[in-house]
Amino acid sequence: MKTRRHPDSPLYLNEHRRPVTRRELLAQGFLSGLGLVMAPTVLGMFGARTANAQTFVCSLRAGAGLVPFIVLDLAGGANIAGSNVMVGGPGGQNDFLNAQGYSTLGLPSGMNPQTTGVDTQFGLAFHPDSAFLRGMLTKTQATTRDRTNGAIFCARSDNDTGNNPHNPMYGISKAGANGDLVALVGSTASESGGNSAAPMSQIDPSVRPTKVDRPSDATGLVDTGKLVSLLNQTQAGQVATAAEQISALKLTKVAEDPNLEELVHCSYVQTADLISRFGNPDVVNPTLDGDIVNGANSIFTTAELNQDRFRKTASVMKLVVEGYAGAGTIEQGGYDYHDGTRATGEVRDFQAGQMIGAMLEFAARKTAPLMIYVISDGALSSNGMIDTSNDGRDKGQWTGDNSDTAATFMLVYSPTTPARPTVTRNQVGYFRPNGSVETASSPIANNVGLLVQAAVLNYLALHNRVGDINTVLPGHGLGSGAQLDSLVAFAPIV
Repeated sequence: MKTRRHPDSPLYLNEHRRPVTRRELLAQGFLSGLGLVMAPTVLGMFGARTANAQTFVCSLRAGAGLVPFIVLDLAGGANIAGSNVMVGGPGGQNDFLNAQGYSTLGLPSGMNPQTTGVDTQFGLAFHPDSAFLRGMLTKTQATTRDRTNGAIFCARSDNDTGNNPHNPMYGISKAGANGDLVALVGSTASESGGNSAAPMSQIDPSVRPTKVDRPSDATGLVDTGKLVSLLNQTQAGQVATAAEQISALKLTKVAEDPNLEELVHCSYVQTADLISRFGNPDVVNPTLDGDIVNGANSIFTTAELNQDRFRKTASVMKLVVEGYAGAGTIEQGGYDYHDGTRATGEVRDFQAGQMIGAMLEFAARKTAPLMIYVISDGALSSNGMIDTSNDGRDKGQWTGDNSDTAATFMLVYSPTTPARPTVTRNQVGYFRPNGSVETASSPIANNVGLLVQAAVLNYLALHNRVGDINTVLPGHGLGSGAQLDSLVAFAPIV
């Protein structure tokens, strides 16, 4: 009899060498997202004194009012297709594959969808015993599920690597997503904010994700010094405004460089605005939000919020859903779970489902729309052997990496639509009967670079801005006309 392991214990996989890189350690659950937060200061702008004046913009940061966007990055190659989100042939999710195909995707003959049917409580069809689904159900109310819909994207990606350019954060920023405090956040201090890379053509260093994986990182985005503690918030704002006015008078007499004068002026204006609006960092503290924890019907218990996965989920969703950040990435390690059991993967997928459900429910509590994009680097498959343990649930054991069974999916919550958001299709591309992605089914099916562009395209579609794709991603490879339309799953919600 096997010793029961803690659900967060690292994965020791015979099929892999001893992990040595950060990404290998993350995929096998040996570490969580690490990083250092580097908060900018107002005086830091003086480093740009010699900058071309045409590149300097003096403005107060304000949220763009677009749909909040969060990426859940499951590092290691998680199962998404079949055992979790339903996939089918050219006819869509309900165009079922053959028994062997679903066996490859971890479903024995008695549990394939021809026998069990599918679950559409979230609009998007899930397997009725999907671990993602079971986790999502624990964190959402029926009214939240009724206002959610989604789509799965059938597309290959490489196994066990952060080099898949999966993360669309910069493209979402280029589409206009912005926050009151920061443009982008991520739970790790990588270029993308997560495990998978961002496409080089989309990266904009000026909006590099700020590392946020705990409440102190969120409150650390607001630092107004000691002025607010010495005075109250209103008085501190008045002092900052007075300092700006006095400085402006002096600068007119001593400044030789008009660009420097404008730079100093903007520094004072932005500081006064920061104090007036965010003098109390508690406004971004997830631990003080009763909808998140310590409330009458909060989403997390105190014990749950002490867990790394839920702590960073709460921190990122608080900032993004309430508009303090335009978009965010949550990286979760330990999804390289082909250890010859099904139990390990079921437990970790259930936890990921809880993270997804928490984000949807928080958006519902705040009456805000939300798009969630779930990605993983590669996928895995089963050899048909059954795990009969309680956590294995009589499903196929995960026995090896398999990039041919990969997929990503999106969920959208809308508080304003009469019913759940409308989709033109719940599945983009399709699988072959044997359980592998049909690489000729769409332009994105065998090209992760185009897949990430399609994610940005669908974000634009929510805003009725499909036509802006050429401006947001100039030179994209998604085509035009009917080919472009075939990659759009969502109808506008704003």
